[in-house]
Amino acid sequence: MESNSQPAGRRPGLIMAIGGAEDKVRERLILRRFVAASGGADANLLVLATASEFPETGERYSELFYGMDAETVEVLRVRTREDALGAGPEVYDAIASATGFFMTGGSQLRISSALGGTPLAAALLRRHAAGMVVAGTSAGAAVLSRHMISMGESGGTPRRRLVQMAQGLGFTPDLIVDQHFRRRDRMGRLITALSYNPEPLGVGVDEDTAAMIDADGVLTVLGSGAVTVVDASGLRFTDSHAVHRGQPVAMLGLKVDFLTSGCRYDTKARAGLAPEGSAADADLSRQTAVAQENELALKTGSVE
Repeated sequence: MESNSQPAGRRPGLIMAIGGAEDKVRERLILRRFVAASGGADANLLVLATASEFPETGERYSELFYGMDAETVEVLRVRTREDALGAGPEVYDAIASATGFFMTGGSQLRISSALGGTPLAAALLRRHAAGMVVAGTSAGAAVLSRHMISMGESGGTPRRRLVQMAQGLGFTPDLIVDQHFRRRDRMGRLITALSYNPEPLGVGVDEDTAAMIDADGVLTVLGSGAVTVVDASGLRFTDSHAVHRGQPVAMLGLKVDFLTSGCRYDTKARAGLAPEGSAADADLSRQTAVAQENELALKTGSVE
């Protein structure tokens, strides 16, 4: 029987939330990063195309990843919940040896309704905890969340019932991920989701852009667009419970960061970070070093 415990010394794999419409024909920077993070020429990849209406979607990504020199690529044949519940030993063997797992776009509810609460989903979560890279584009990015945006309307203003929530797969339990963010004008629905429960961070990912979250909870942006991070933990007031359907929602105390390629965000400290190697990053490093020296001096009694 497969153990639920994380192997000693192992760290969770990288998570890549891709905003959709990633470049597949030119530099393919984001897809190449996924393959590289999964082991490059030694990568053993799984593709899940459950979200898509088109059966050929999985094979299309398989061809792309083989073209980037991945060692093996297998498409998981899971179209329905019956498929997920009936997955045989060969599927679990493939998961056990996978170094990267990729979920395509389509409808996030197709993924969550088929996989949610199944042994297959649990096996994928355990494998990620043991180091497997997990990436999702469009709907595949949304379902990474535990509190998942299942559907909603466009618009920049938060409004009552602008968004509907469901439970996702939970690879990112502390984030709500939304995609196609700028092109489909989804700021309003992301903020509305946070008005329901301000605890998670809201992460809106533009097209051809990836929010990459490492094992330490540091998010790094890659791609041609931006990632918008909304922190509602300091929310002082909202009337989301009182307004009528379609009316604007008041929210006081939000913090918003806009991150472009190379920018980072510490999801644990809830703080934006300049790109590594920049002047701002160097200044922050000096400030941190001075603070650490002062703290050490206080502990050792070398400061009067």
